Amino acid sequence: MERKKTILKRPLLTEKIANLQDTRNQYAFEVDTRANKIEIKQIIEKKFGVHVLSVRTMNMQGKMKTLGRFTGRRSNWKKAVVTIKPGEKLVVFENV
Repeated sequence: MERKKTILKRPLLTEKIANLQDTRNQYAFEVDTRANKIEIKQIIEKKFGVHVLSVRTMNMQGKMKTLGRFTGRRSNWKKAVVTIKPGEKLVVFENV
Protein backbone atom coordinates (compact mmCIF):
# COMPACT_ATOMS: atom_id res chain seq x y z
CA MET A 1 0.00 0.00 0.00
CA GLU A 2 2.92 2.35 0.62
CA ARG A 3 4.01 1.99 -2.99
CA LYS A 4 0.59 3.14 -4.27
CA LYS A 5 1.22 6.59 -2.80
CA THR A 6 4.52 7.01 -4.60
CA ILE A 7 3.61 5.77 -8.08
CA LEU A 8 2.95 9.30 -9.40
CA LYS A 9 6.04 11.39 -8.78
CA ARG A 10 5.21 14.63 -10.59
CA PRO A 11 3.26 15.98 -13.55
CA LEU A 12 5.26 16.93 -16.62
CA LEU A 13 4.54 20.20 -18.36
CA THR A 14 6.29 21.12 -21.59
CA GLU A 15 5.12 22.85 -24.76
CA LYS A 16 4.63 19.52 -26.49
CA ILE A 17 2.56 18.13 -23.63
CA ALA A 18 0.52 21.35 -23.41
CA ASN A 19 -0.34 20.87 -27.10
CA LEU A 20 -1.40 17.27 -26.39
CA GLN A 21 -3.66 18.49 -23.57
CA ASP A 22 -5.46 20.89 -25.88
CA THR A 23 -5.79 18.66 -28.93
CA ARG A 24 -5.97 15.06 -27.64
CA ASN A 25 -6.84 15.40 -23.92
CA GLN A 26 -3.59 13.67 -22.90
CA TYR A 27 -1.53 14.37 -19.78
CA ALA A 28 2.00 13.25 -18.84
CA PHE A 29 3.47 12.19 -15.51
CA GLU A 30 6.79 10.99 -14.20
CA VAL A 31 6.04 7.67 -12.52
CA ASP A 32 7.84 5.01 -10.52
CA THR A 33 10.00 2.80 -12.74
CA ARG A 34 8.31 -0.34 -11.35
CA ALA A 35 4.75 0.89 -12.03
CA ASN A 36 2.68 -0.79 -14.72
CA LYS A 37 -0.17 0.60 -16.84
CA ILE A 38 -2.94 -0.90 -14.72
CA GLU A 39 -1.60 0.64 -11.50
CA ILE A 40 -1.14 4.04 -13.15
CA LYS A 41 -4.71 3.97 -14.50
CA GLN A 42 -6.17 3.03 -11.11
CA ILE A 43 -4.23 5.74 -9.24
CA ILE A 44 -5.20 8.52 -11.67
CA GLU A 45 -8.87 7.53 -11.71
CA LYS A 46 -8.96 7.39 -7.90
CA LYS A 47 -6.92 10.55 -7.24
CA PHE A 48 -8.43 12.88 -9.87
CA GLY A 49 -11.89 11.34 -10.39
CA VAL A 50 -11.64 11.05 -14.19
CA HIS A 51 -12.12 8.17 -16.63
CA VAL A 52 -8.85 6.99 -18.20
CA LEU A 53 -9.12 5.65 -21.75
CA SER A 54 -5.49 4.59 -22.25
CA VAL A 55 -2.03 4.74 -20.69
CA ARG A 56 1.22 4.71 -22.64
CA THR A 57 4.52 4.31 -20.82
CA MET A 58 8.10 4.82 -21.89
CA ASN A 59 11.44 4.39 -20.18
CA MET A 60 13.55 7.53 -20.52
CA GLN A 61 17.33 7.16 -20.48
CA GLY A 62 19.30 9.43 -18.14
CA LYS A 63 21.50 12.01 -19.83
CA MET A 64 25.28 11.98 -19.71
CA LYS A 65 26.63 15.05 -17.91
CA THR A 66 30.15 16.41 -17.56
CA LEU A 67 31.49 18.53 -14.71
CA GLY A 68 35.06 19.52 -15.44
CA ARG A 69 36.97 16.34 -16.20
CA PHE A 70 34.41 14.08 -14.53
CA THR A 71 31.54 12.48 -16.36
CA GLY A 72 28.42 11.06 -14.83
CA ARG A 73 24.95 9.98 -15.71
CA ARG A 74 21.53 11.11 -14.52
CA SER A 75 19.11 8.45 -13.33
CA ASN A 76 16.81 6.67 -15.76
CA TRP A 77 13.11 7.43 -15.27
CA LYS A 78 9.70 6.42 -16.59
CA LYS A 79 7.12 8.63 -18.29
CA ALA A 80 3.41 7.87 -18.59
CA VAL A 81 1.11 9.61 -21.08
CA VAL A 82 -2.51 9.26 -20.01
CA THR A 83 -5.53 9.83 -22.27
CA ILE A 84 -8.72 10.75 -20.44
CA LYS A 85 -12.34 10.84 -21.54
CA PRO A 86 -13.29 13.83 -23.75
CA GLY A 87 -14.82 16.69 -21.80
CA GLU A 88 -12.93 15.92 -18.57
CA LYS A 89 -9.96 17.87 -17.20
CA LEU A 90 -7.30 17.22 -14.59
CA VAL A 91 -7.24 19.82 -11.82
CA VAL A 92 -3.43 19.68 -11.54
CA PHE A 93 -2.97 21.45 -14.87
CA GLU A 94 -5.75 24.07 -14.62
CA ASN A 95 -3.79 26.89 -12.96
CA VAL A 96 -0.56 26.46 -14.91
